[in-house]
Amino acid sequence: MTIRTRILLVYLLIVGGGFYYLLQRSLDGLAPRYLESMEESLADTVNILASAIEGVTDSDVIDPARLQSLFDGAYDRRFEALIYTMTKTRVDLRVYVTDAAGRVIYDSAGRDTGADFSTWLDVSKTLRGEYGARATHERRGDPSSFVIYIAAPVKSRADPARAIGVVSVGKPTASINALVEAARKRMFVAGLIGGGLILAVGIAFSIWITTPVTRLTAYARAVRDGRPASLPRLAGREVGELRQAFEEMRAALEGKTYVERYVQTLTHEIKSPLSAIRGAAEILAENPPPDAHDRFVGNIRTETARVQRIVDQLLQLAALESRKARAESAHIDLAAIARECAAAAEPAAQARGIALSLDAAPAPLRGDKNLLAQALSNLLQNAIEFTPAGGRIAFTVAPDPQTREVFARVEDTGPGIPDYAAGRLFDRFYSLPRPGSGAKSTGLGLSLVREIAHLHSGEIAVANRPDGIPGTRAELRLPRRAV
Repeated sequence: MTIRTRILLVYLLIVGGGFYYLLQRSLDGLAPRYLESMEESLADTVNILASAIEGVTDSDVIDPARLQSLFDGAYDRRFEALIYTMTKTRVDLRVYVTDAAGRVIYDSAGRDTGADFSTWLDVSKTLRGEYGARATHERRGDPSSFVIYIAAPVKSRADPARAIGVVSVGKPTASINALVEAARKRMFVAGLIGGGLILAVGIAFSIWITTPVTRLTAYARAVRDGRPASLPRLAGREVGELRQAFEEMRAALEGKTYVERYVQTLTHEIKSPLSAIRGAAEILAENPPPDAHDRFVGNIRTETARVQRIVDQLLQLAALESRKARAESAHIDLAAIARECAAAAEPAAQARGIALSLDAAPAPLRGDKNLLAQALSNLLQNAIEFTPAGGRIAFTVAPDPQTREVFARVEDTGPGIPDYAAGRLFDRFYSLPRPGSGAKSTGLGLSLVREIAHLHSGEIAVANRPDGIPGTRAELRLPRRAV
């Protein structure tokens, strides 16, 4: 599991979990809050009705006929009230009135007149002078039939402290359930939107936290692989200190490794020519015959030139690798450079009986003309040295229509790359014997080409030809705005 995933999971566990808890608590408390609001309104309504009944009551005796005329007109009314998402068309309050003994003398529903309600909580508590309320299901097992009843005393005009009856108002919760469900849906949609925002913020937060680590990791891998890399710019003091520590570590490791590697390789490569020079010098000290004298002097000159080439190429490669040599940023045409390199290589190809063809389309980019010319010349020189007499070399330069790159491709008809050497072609001082002579080069040419490609943010690939024809293909790819 990546650190980015871990940060995201911890964030979602803490923030998302807290958000879910608050949302669930709000949803769970939605219905009780609506019922509390409804009960508060019912308490106002029942006391108004109790006062109205007291106003039409004489001699402390509640007249059912007067109650009938008082309430029936309200239940016969039809109206249309749009309450948020619910449309209301009739009064759905149930009103019943009892005498002082708790017997029903009026019921708006018309079904319990004459019944004894003295044991119902709303009636019994009200008659005792307490707050009377009850909640019940009108139909057993039917949640939608839940009704809340609130009662108030009907007091005597002569003695206000005495109750001569009870009026109770019942309100079905079905309409409230519709409002609660609509509110739940709105809260659920809001919760989904909020959850999506929390997830998006969490992803952005995890990316923001881990981006410095990702960039530093990519930088470290580029340094490990020898590819061009610049230290990324990162925000934050702690991250900046980590960035500086990476750079110091890279410099220290590269410096130590650089010295060790080049001392070992230079010692190994120069040991052979020095041994040849020493042997020739010892023979010359014995005054050999003139023909032998000239031969050994020639050997000394050849080996000295070889040492000089190794030192020169090694110094140039070291400068490129340490980025002390900077590519000149200029508008150039890789095709024009290719024509110059092909013209310079033509005599050597003709001398070996090799046909060299060039197909160069305009390939503009920004780069260093001298370095790119050296890279192309090295690729052509390798192809000439490994192509037998009568062979062919195809040199192609063109922009790639599918990418914003230009490429230079050199294909020969030589023996190809053996399997054991496929992964070592760019190793310093690694060289394959040339066909026919068996001679080897300094083994630094392809390393130079790779460093020049990296300096231009490009890549070089060398492999056997993919078309089934014996031979090697070397392809240099560069972005059009390379430097």
